[in-house]
Amino acid sequence: MFKYLEELAVTEAEQVQRVIQALFRQTCILQVKYDPATLTPRDNPQYELCARHRNFIADYVEVLGCELVHDAQEHVFRLVGEHVPQEKLSLTSTVILLLVKLIYRDRIMGEGLNAPLTTLKEIREYGRNTNLITEKLTQAQWREALYLMRTHQVIDVPGAVRDVEDDTPIYIYSTVNLYVTAADINALIEEYRGEEEEYETAEKAFYADPDQ
Repeated sequence: MFKYLEELAVTEAEQVQRVIQALFRQTCILQVKYDPATLTPRDNPQYELCARHRNFIADYVEVLGCELVHDAQEHVFRLVGEHVPQEKLSLTSTVILLLVKLIYRDRIMGEGLNAPLTTLKEIREYGRNTNLITEKLTQAQWREALYLMRTHQVIDVPGAVRDVEDDTPIYIYSTVNLYVTAADINALIEEYRGEEEEYETAEKAFYADPDQ
């Protein structure tokens, strides 16, 4: 297997290694990346590398218990399998991801919309309207969610995540559909409702107890 890399030019071999590292870090590689500030599409050189060395990369990740899948419709290479690194999202980050999914759905179903863009302000509005966000979130909570979504190629923002403000354009990639399915949405809503009910029950018990 490593003989394949040895036969490549040094620069090409290093690029292939970086592509594999990127796959394990972000689980997918998009063909086209967008600048959300200018909506300028740019070909992703890592995608082309992944396509050119697809057989080798597939064999490499298979040894590690993963599978390289090419989604021709979404134009994305991604890792699947039980050994793909799993990142446990907090409930807040999961809720924000769900809201981004809802916004993306409304954007692509709308008329005359050139790109699936959103902002923190709009995400908060969706949160209030769906009752999924019932309290003010901290900057740390927003940054955690934005950072994770950007890392996993769900969104893009101009500049650093720490500089995102209420009206900063946030570009949503179709990969949001890979992370949030209809089943995920239903499960999340049930989990969220369950936690809310437990909290309300505990709160009522606290105020009902005269010894508290």
